[in-house]
Amino acid sequence: MDIFKKCYEYEEVEKAKLLGYYPYFHPVSSAEDTEVVVDGKTLVMLGSNNYLGLTTHPYVKKKAQEAIEKYGTGSCGSRFLNGTLDIHEELEAELAKFVGKEKALVFSTGYQTNLGIMSALLGRHDVVVLDKWDHASIVDGTRLGQSHVLRYKHNDMDHLERTLKAIPEDRGVLIVVDGVFSMEGDIAALPQIVQLKEKYGARLMVDDAHSVGILGKTGAGTAEHFGLTEKVDLIMSTFSKSFASIGGFVAGDEKVVEYIKHFARPMIFSAALAPGQVAAARAALEILKNDKERRENLWRNTKFWQDGLKSLGFDIGETQTPIVPVVIGDDMKTFYFWKKLMEYGTYTNPVITPAVPPGRQLIRTSIMATHTIEQLERALDCFKKAGKELGII
Repeated sequence: MDIFKKCYEYEEVEKAKLLGYYPYFHPVSSAEDTEVVVDGKTLVMLGSNNYLGLTTHPYVKKKAQEAIEKYGTGSCGSRFLNGTLDIHEELEAELAKFVGKEKALVFSTGYQTNLGIMSALLGRHDVVVLDKWDHASIVDGTRLGQSHVLRYKHNDMDHLERTLKAIPEDRGVLIVVDGVFSMEGDIAALPQIVQLKEKYGARLMVDDAHSVGILGKTGAGTAEHFGLTEKVDLIMSTFSKSFASIGGFVAGDEKVVEYIKHFARPMIFSAALAPGQVAAARAALEILKNDKERRENLWRNTKFWQDGLKSLGFDIGETQTPIVPVVIGDDMKTFYFWKKLMEYGTYTNPVITPAVPPGRQLIRTSIMATHTIEQLERALDCFKKAGKELGII
């Protein structure tokens, strides 16, 4: 049998394109800012994770350009061999201090970070316990680790306790949870998770991809938000959201991070993060630590957007963050709603099963600190028109 047979028989994409509701791989021909140009049309951008609006910040761009002038455009080697630059290690020291841990390690992407952590730490005799809504990179990392995987119902602490209680005492146990869940925008029940982690002798890792820069007194993430930095064993995050770059890192005890550094195959066998991306992340971190007003603007805009959608009658779930879902509950209706929003002038992300459970299909919106109220009002008008036209409100 030809291994390519399934490729030639796959026709869903062509059908969706012919019917006009294919929502993926639409090229943006402008900077990822509060407004973008798609197919020659200017749209309000509500589909980006650029929460602090730093991708176009002059200081971030300047630092990236300076790094390219000094180091060139790429590392051309693994961190393990020739790819480690002094700025990699400087960024790692700054990140560790920022999130309150002894040591940090930088990876080339956030996805690789989760693959690397779990492939290094988990073995066949270990158990990893996941929230059912954890990110796909976490799930894939557990497969590389070849450990036994258990999953508990989303934010259900009774189910988590029953799961932990059933694990034999001679097994190593790692609980992994998203700090902020990427589709629905709700926050992990970290205080209760910490209590159960200590009760059953487990270790805890928090994926703060959508939390660092947003939650906490200084923006250091979910653990800081709850005052539990010392109780969380590993903090992971990415540079492709608030840090206006690409890459990721893990931070924790020095001995643990050093172990990951020498056993994480996704890092050892990948080229190191490019100099311009390192410099952009460092510049974003510097702004994050010093520009309190930017985060205040983000939360002002978030409240305005959430209140506006609720006042129109949309279901925005249990969101507590700048990730604001609009729950539709049906695949095709979600696609049609996305299409109408594009026609009226707003860029969003349609999310269907299996990325969300059946009945939770949604339009994912995300807010930036740099959105103006006028832009958000225009977007609300688009949602109002599309929602009424499709009978959603």
